[in-house]
Amino acid sequence: MKYLCLVYSDEETRCSLPDSPKDGECMAHAEGLKQSGCLIDGHPLESVRTATTVRMRAGKLSVTDGPFAETKEQLAGFYMIDVPDLDEAIKVAATIPSARVGSIEVRPVRQLDI
Repeated sequence: MKYLCLVYSDEETRCSLPDSPKDGECMAHAEGLKQSGCLIDGHPLESVRTATTVRMRAGKLSVTDGPFAETKEQLAGFYMIDVPDLDEAIKVAATIPSARVGSIEVRPVRQLDI
């Protein structure tokens, strides 16, 4: 089953905290997940300041700079994994280095028949 592990952290402090992972650690971790066969894809995201939010309301397009809501933590990246069940997805999410300074939201990917 596919799961998306969404990595959230405070963009202002995530790199300066004592437990903050360095890029090399994150890359090594992703490589380990890839070698285990469960990593489908994963990428860090650019700063939330580069985000653009798109809405369609009553046929009208609205485009605004930035995220759609003010939050303490921002979406920083993702891992798409393929594991047997939620318990295994939680185990994988717990190993993501950024979990030490932020949070990992684990969500099943809904399968569509297209």
